[in-house]
Amino acid sequence: MNHPDLDMATVRQQLEEKRQRLVEESQETAQSREVVELDQTANGRLTRMDAMQSQAMAKATQQRREASIRFIDLALKRIDDQSYGECIECGELIAPQRLALDYATLKCIECAQ
Repeated sequence: MNHPDLDMATVRQQLEEKRQRLVEESQETAQSREVVELDQTANGRLTRMDAMQSQAMAKATQQRREASIRFIDLALKRIDDQSYGECIECGELIAPQRLALDYATLKCIECAQ
């Protein structure tokens, strides 16, 4: 049974909107994750190092974005399975306030510690 104190239509809508924003951000920043050109005639050594550092940061941000998308997908699956809002460890209902902070929360406060 999904969490009885939450409106699942609203939760689903917010999760889907957040997922869509993350996908759009990913598409918008794809160029910053491309391979850095190592042609010394085009860029100096420090410029290339800056570009490589920026690329590494963009890749790390993308990894966090992809992890968030996976958590959102899991939350949407739990809504479909009628188990949304249940702690994955103890099976108790997660506090609605905790879910309101992050609808993709998997554990109650006790199990998260």
